This record gives sequence, C-alpha cells and structure tokens, in this order.
Amino acid sequence: MTQRAAPAMTQPSAQSLSTAEFLAALQVQPQRPLEFWLHGERLVGAGYHLTEIGAVSVEAVDCGGTVNRWRETVFQLMDGTPEEAQRGWMTTRKALAIIERVTAKITLDLSAPARFEYGSLTRPALRYGVERLELGPERLTVHLSLPGVQCKAGDVCGLPAGLVVADSGLTVAGSCEQGGGCC
Repeated sequence: MTQRAAPAMTQPSAQSLSTAEFLAALQVQPQRPLEFWLHGERLVGAGYHLTEIGAVSVEAVDCGGTVNRWRETVFQLMDGTPEEAQRGWMTTRKALAIIERVTAKITLDLSAPARFEYGSLTRPALRYGVERLELGPERLTVHLSLPGVQCKAGDVCGLPAGLVVADSGLTVAGSCEQGGGCC
C-alpha cells in the first residue's frame, strides 16, 4: 500500500459549536439544569445520563477522491429510569464533573465541534449538531440540529458550495452524473 502525505485537517461545515464554547457555557452558572431540545421541543427527558464522551478522529475520502480529516467531541446521552427522572435534570456542575473525569484520562480537542449522540426505545440513535445555546435564568438549553449529509467534493461534482442535505429531502437533479468525477 502506498503512503501519502496527510492533508491538512478539515472540519465539516455543518453547524458547529466548539467543545471549548460548550465547556465555557457549562461554567457560567454551574448549578443550572442542562436540557437538550430539538425543533423547539425537549428531546431528552429529566434523569438522563451522560454515558460517554469521545474524542473522535474522522478520516474519510470523499467522492471526488480528496482525503478529509477532522475531530469531534461526542457526548453520548441516555435516558434514565423513571425514578431518576423524578429527581430532575442533570446540572451543569455534574456535567462538568463527568467531563473532568474523562479529561483526566483522554485529551479533548477544544477546537473540535461538540456533537451530542442520543437515541431511545422510540427514536434511533443519531449524532446531533448544535444549533445554538440558550443561557436562561433557569437553565442551560442546548438546541440541537439534525445531522445532514454534505458533498465535500461539490466543486468536482458541480454542486453549490456548502450544500448540506438534511431531513428536508432536498436533492439536486443531474448532479454526480457518470463520468462527472464523483460517485
């Protein structure tokens, strides 16, 4: 197998809140409830667990043949029991304590985008982006966004720059035709 020089790190262009920005928000008022919402509705109920934090490295080749590399910090969320839900929301202080235990064992790239992975018995597990943070007087709300698909070889394929296909079902007719340089 031939070894090639590693290209510069690139990151997906989807909405991204850096790991450092998320950690800074947790520290603003460390005893606030931490909630996760999607499309204006609470996605994760009270009593949830922060079950895993991953320093993820992605290395991929796009359909135009370009190697892309980036890092993400993935925070995995899991529903708790009904008894845990009665005790209420995880606080920003508890989330920080979990993150401190993790960072004593692995290094997180603070510039990497923060992603949140969540699924339940009725919802498939997905890795969500962050639309925005809302620091309210009563809680810290993380407004999540659905993951999308992006053609990183858009210039080769003739797609508009920055096109991201999310849950809208958007398609581009006539793109990526045979012999067009992409899949």
